[in-house]
Amino acid sequence: MARTSRWAVAGVAAVVAALLVWSYFQSGGTIAAAGPAGLAGSRAPSFSVVDTAGRSLGIANFAGKTIVLNLWASWCPPCRAEMPDLERLYRDERARGVIVIGIDQGESVGRAAAFARSLGITYPILVDDRQQYGGVYAALGLPSTFVIDSHGTIVRGFDGPLTYAQMRDSLRGVR
Repeated sequence: MARTSRWAVAGVAAVVAALLVWSYFQSGGTIAAAGPAGLAGSRAPSFSVVDTAGRSLGIANFAGKTIVLNLWASWCPPCRAEMPDLERLYRDERARGVIVIGIDQGESVGRAAAFARSLGITYPILVDDRQQYGGVYAALGLPSTFVIDSHGTIVRGFDGPLTYAQMRDSLRGVR
């Protein structure tokens, strides 16, 4: 494994451990509220980051739509595996006011854009090189996915990859 990759993995592991400890104490000492699922019912934070075209955007720019927010990175095999299903969901649901937004965690705009292009991804890709979304959204790992209703409230949070059927099911009753 390349030296840079080892440091990246160690850094991600340290962030995950810190998030687990923080979540544990914030939840009154119960681990059940930790992670993405524990955010259901809270307001969805938004940070301005850049998209693959260099524009400054955040999820607030998509207010009024149901958002499927996916945190990912190109080095993550489960992220790569679920991105075609996210693209399918985007194409199938956008006429109903659902938008999929992928937020790359910690990579460059060029790397994220090339990776998304290689998979034929057409949904918006934002690049969070400081990993603000991952920290605030209690991502225990990647991928992490959140369903946000049209009022900006997190309805559901998932740690790990989802199938297309799970993605569709996660949208039931949300608008």
